[in-house]
Amino acid sequence: MRILSGILVIYLISIILLSHLTYVAQGRAHYHKRPRRGLSDPPPPSAPVADPPSVPSDPYPTPESNSCVFDVTSFGAVGDGSCDDTAAFRDAWKAACAVESGVVLAPEGGVFKITSTIFSGPCKPGLVFQLDGVLMPPDGPEEWPEKDSKSQWLVFYRLDSITFAGKGTVEGNGQKWWDLPCKPHRGPDGSSSSGPCVSPTMIRFFMSNNIEVKGLRIQNSPQFHMKFDGCQGVLINEIQISSPKLSPNTDGIHLGNTRSVGIYNTVVSNGDDCISIGTGCSDIAIEGVTCGPSHGISIGSLGVHNSQACVSNLTVRNTIIRDSDNGLRIKTWQGGTGSVSNLRFENIQMENVLNCIIVDQYYCLSKDCRNETSAVRVYDVEYRNIKGTYDVRSPPIHFACSDTVACTNITMSEIELLPEEGELLDDPFCWNAYGTQETLIIPPIDCLLDGSPVVEESNDSANYGC
Repeated sequence: MRILSGILVIYLISIILLSHLTYVAQGRAHYHKRPRRGLSDPPPPSAPVADPPSVPSDPYPTPESNSCVFDVTSFGAVGDGSCDDTAAFRDAWKAACAVESGVVLAPEGGVFKITSTIFSGPCKPGLVFQLDGVLMPPDGPEEWPEKDSKSQWLVFYRLDSITFAGKGTVEGNGQKWWDLPCKPHRGPDGSSSSGPCVSPTMIRFFMSNNIEVKGLRIQNSPQFHMKFDGCQGVLINEIQISSPKLSPNTDGIHLGNTRSVGIYNTVVSNGDDCISIGTGCSDIAIEGVTCGPSHGISIGSLGVHNSQACVSNLTVRNTIIRDSDNGLRIKTWQGGTGSVSNLRFENIQMENVLNCIIVDQYYCLSKDCRNETSAVRVYDVEYRNIKGTYDVRSPPIHFACSDTVACTNITMSEIELLPEEGELLDDPFCWNAYGTQETLIIPPIDCLLDGSPVVEESNDSANYGC
């Protein structure tokens, strides 16, 4: 009986424990059970998105900075001022010409001598001739190779988008050329003897477009320092051109048949025209230029041998001309045709200049020139805010226009020119020149005629071929 009671107690305890475990199991199942989602319930959260792959800091790395630089010393240039480095420059040019943004480098510290060379195109865009050293030709006519042209030295031909720049020097070795007996040697009194003879222009751009020349020093050219022939789109900035005051035919910058030109922040001192502008030139801006000693800024000479000449749309402003034989000059030959028009000279400072403002339509290099009926027409010329001093050996204003084709529509405003030394010359010269004085002019220019000549009313620009 006692045994049955024990078994019964154990049985009752088992029943109680089993019921408790079932309750706990059901409670846990209820806690973890996912409720059934209705139509209005929000969707379950999406799985987390993995972080995007890291992006390189420079996905398009540029090539090595020197990958398109062709150093002439790598092509065999010695750069000692004695060896002939011509072949190295030609080879470096050929390599640079074949790639975009190629650079021909003449490095600092080298003195490179090369003979007359034509650097020709077409080339890939963006070509640069980087001169950081010194570049020079053979020393005088005796060293000049017989096979080379004596009329030019460095020629850049048929190029588009070319830069000639650097901190270096182009040295022309001009002294032995200037000393040739055929050169027109100028004495201290302005007299000259003999006539011109063949000597090389130092730098010539020929039939090329989109040219930039910047930062260079160009000096002692045998003849013209820089010429641009048949070019379009020229930018000259921050260069220095120099040669002695009495060096013959050493024009600084010459333009011929060239359009869209800017010459800025440049210093020129030489023995001839600071800047000369020939026929076929238009759309030219000259600003921030210092000239002198020199023969000033000249248009012409034009119309030689009864030829046609056209120059238009020129602006010269914020410029200094000092110690020069001329200031702002237009010079034409008798017998020519064409026109010079739409010129503006503004904010010009003169310092001891002979012939500050001059138009000479009787230009002649001998005593054999005759007065002729045809002439290059000069019209629409403005002179504004031109002040400073002049050399009293000649009146500061001189308008000598053709007998048959007058200069017309000349505008004078805020002109004040005083003698550098001596007494004021108050007799400016005018011949067949018509225009307007907007302000009081010093010295007074009573000889400028009002209105326009009757004969001009029947003429238009078409009659002059421009």
